Amino acid sequence: MALPRTEVTTGLLEELARFKGLIQGLTAAEWATPSRCSGWTVGDVAAHVIGGMTDVAAFRLEGLGTPEVTARQVAERQGRSPGELADELGATIKATAELLEAFNDEAWAMQAPGGFDFTLGEGVEALWHDAWLHGDDILVALGRPSERGDGMTASVSHIADVLAREGWGPAVLALDGQPEFAVNPNAGNGSNGASRFGGDPLAFVYAATGRADPAPLGLDESANIYR
Repeated sequence: MALPRTEVTTGLLEELARFKGLIQGLTAAEWATPSRCSGWTVGDVAAHVIGGMTDVAAFRLEGLGTPEVTARQVAERQGRSPGELADELGATIKATAELLEAFNDEAWAMQAPGGFDFTLGEGVEALWHDAWLHGDDILVALGRPSERGDGMTASVSHIADVLAREGWGPAVLALDGQPEFAVNPNAGNGSNGASRFGGDPLAFVYAATGRADPAPLGLDESANIYR
């Protein structure tokens, strides 16, 4: 289950504004820097995030998240500068804000449009996760420190939701400085028999998204939501 509606809607818009601020002043050399996303430069990462949000705001939802659509989002923005993509994101943030204002709690709990197997709230939280995580990809590529905060919490919450849908657990994510997230607590022996995973939430997010080895955290590849 996603975080509360007002927290997610506000968080997504603030995350997108931070992402816009991150990219708009990048140099051509920084834009061309390879990222940890295989085959992608910093500019490609930005193109994916902005292309995805532009598609959502325009209700182009078919195939969203698939390799084909992701590649299309990046290809459509080849050759565009950081400033041009920042301008596109600025317009998309405005459209997204207007869209989010139309959602009430009932809509939030309904199935997301586009045939996805999660709620609208979980889908919006997934967008927050994507913007925060790819923003971190850019920061790491440029040798800058990661920005933790609410975006990291949204990422942990999103990962917990995906793992629950995949039947992972029972487990409790009790990561440092984060709320606890129960994953399939009623599976197996119930919550009393659930595995508890603590430690650094950023390390957990990296392991759960294929950006780091999960073994040091006592996890295996089944915890990687992108496997």
